[in-house]
Amino acid sequence: MKFFLKNFIILLFAAAPIFSQTQAEREQGLVTSEPFWRQALGGAVLSLPSVQAQSAVVALDGGNIRAYSTAGTPLWNYSARGRISPYVTRSREGTSYISRLNGVLIAVNRIGRELWRRDIEGPLCARVIVGWDGRLFAPTEKKIFCFTASGTLLWSKTLESSFLIAPKLDRNGGILFALENNEVHQIDPFGNSHVWKLAAKPSALISIREKEIVIIYPDGTMDIPGASDDWYFSAQSDGHASVLPKLPSGPLAAVIRDNNIALTLNDGRIALVSIDQRKILWTGDSHIREIFNSRGSFDTEVEMIFDERGIYILSKNGATGFSHNGRRYWLMYLQNAAAVPAFGNDGVLYSGGVDWILHTYKIEDRRLPERNALYGPLPEGSYKLGLPQASGAYHIPLNENETRLKIDQIRANINTGNVGKNEPDWTSFLLTVSAGQQPMQFRLGAINLLGKIGSYETIPWLINIFRNDSEHIIRSAAITAIGVIGVDPQGVALQAFSNYLVQTIKDEMILTAIASATGALCRFSGPPLSEAGVKILNTISARNFPPLARRQAARELESLR
Repeated sequence: MKFFLKNFIILLFAAAPIFSQTQAEREQGLVTSEPFWRQALGGAVLSLPSVQAQSAVVALDGGNIRAYSTAGTPLWNYSARGRISPYVTRSREGTSYISRLNGVLIAVNRIGRELWRRDIEGPLCARVIVGWDGRLFAPTEKKIFCFTASGTLLWSKTLESSFLIAPKLDRNGGILFALENNEVHQIDPFGNSHVWKLAAKPSALISIREKEIVIIYPDGTMDIPGASDDWYFSAQSDGHASVLPKLPSGPLAAVIRDNNIALTLNDGRIALVSIDQRKILWTGDSHIREIFNSRGSFDTEVEMIFDERGIYILSKNGATGFSHNGRRYWLMYLQNAAAVPAFGNDGVLYSGGVDWILHTYKIEDRRLPERNALYGPLPEGSYKLGLPQASGAYHIPLNENETRLKIDQIRANINTGNVGKNEPDWTSFLLTVSAGQQPMQFRLGAINLLGKIGSYETIPWLINIFRNDSEHIIRSAAITAIGVIGVDPQGVALQAFSNYLVQTIKDEMILTAIASATGALCRFSGPPLSEAGVKILNTISARNFPPLARRQAARELESLR
C-alpha cells in the first residue's frame, strides 16, 4: 500500500489530505484538486449518483434518496420507508425511479414528492430504462415491465433466465440485454422480441441498427450476428468470419456514438473501434490500467460516457477523460468510494464515499451543450405515435358497432396491462376516432384512452383538438387526457393553456379542465414547469372567472404546497 501511495495521487474520501502535484504528474493529466463541495449524506451510497436537470440524486442504504443542486445545496430527502435496491434512474424532467426490496416500484418527482407506486413482483435487478416518450422499462430478476410515465402498465415479459448483461436503451428506443442462458434479447418499445441464441456467453452488447447488434466476447472477438432468431454461432466456429477486428482483450464496458464504439478493456485500456472502417482507431491507458499495473487488481464495475466532449471511464477506483482522437484529458484516482462516481454535463465528478459524504470535484470547464439546461437531453428519436398511421390495421370509417367493440377491446387491454404489440395500431385508431366524424361518445372514449396509453408524443395532437374543436366537451376531454399523461417536459401544453386564458370568451368546463390538468402536470414535473403552472392556477382562481373553475384552481394550488 505504501508503494501505491508513493507512486499515485489518491483522492481520499475519509478526511485524507490531497497530495501536491509534480510537474510530471501535471504532464500526465493527473487531477488533484480539492473537492468542489461536499455534503453529509446520512448513509452509505448504494449506486452511482444520477446527475441531470441541474441536480444530483443519490440512493442510500437506509432507504432514502437525497437530491442536491449542482452547487451543493440540499434540495430534498425522500424516504421509501423500507430498504431499496441499489439503483436510481431519472427521467428527462427529473423524476426518480427506485424500488423497494419487496418489489414496489416508486416514482418520485423533481421536488421529492412520491407520484405513484406499482407492484413489480420483486426488486429491480438493474436500473430502470427511460424510453423516448417517457415510458419505463423496469427489469426484475426474470421479468421486464413496461409502464407509461404516469404508471400505466403497457406490457410485461417473463424471461427464462436471469440477466447476464443488464438492459440498456438501444438505437431503436427499445432495450438490449443478455441472459445467463446465452440468449441475447432485443425488445422493441411495444414488447416485440428478437432473440439470438449464442454458443458462448458475451461480455458486452452494442446496438448499431434495427435488429443489428455487435456482440463482444471475453476473448475480444467482435461479431455482428445474422438476423435469424434461430441462428446459432460461436466466435470460434468454422466458416464464420468476424467482420470487426479482434480486441487486445475482453471488454468491461462499451458505448457507441455515431458509428464508433468506445470500450474499456479488462486490462484497463480504452479502445475506439470504427464500424465503418472495420478497425481499431486508437487505444489509451485509463486509471484502471495504471492501477492494474501497480497492484494487479481493480474494481471491474465500470461506467462509460461517450458524448460531444469526449470519452469518459468511471469506476470506484477513479475516472479518466479522453478526447475523440485518443488524447488523454485527465486522470483521477479515488479511494474509499462506495459506488461508481458520476460525471455531469457541467464537468463535475460526483462520488459518494464510505464515509457517508458526497464529494464533488470540478474536473473540466467544458460543458455539454444543452438546448434546455433545466431538463435532460432531447430523446434520440420518436416512436411515431403522434399521428395516425395509414398502414395501421384498423381503418376509418368503421360502422358504429365495430367502433364500439374496438374501443371496448382497447379499454379492457389497457386496464389489464396487455397493450403490447398492439400499441401503434391502437393509438393510430384512437387518434383517428378522437378527431373524426364519429359520434361524441366514441370521440370521448378515444381521447380518454389516449391519456391512459400515456405517450407524450400524442400531446401535440390533443393540443390541436383543444385549440380547434367546436365542441367544448371534446376540448375539455383533450385537456384532461394531457393531465393523465402527466409529462410535458417542453411545457407546450402549459403554453397552450396560458394562451387560452387571454382569449375574450372562456368556457367554465374548459377552465376547470385546464386547472385540473395544470395541477397534474405540475405535481409530476415540479419546478421550473410548476412555476408556469402556478401562474395559470393563480389566474384562474381570480374572481372574474367562473366559481367551479376557481374552486378547482384553489384545490390544485393547495396540493402543490
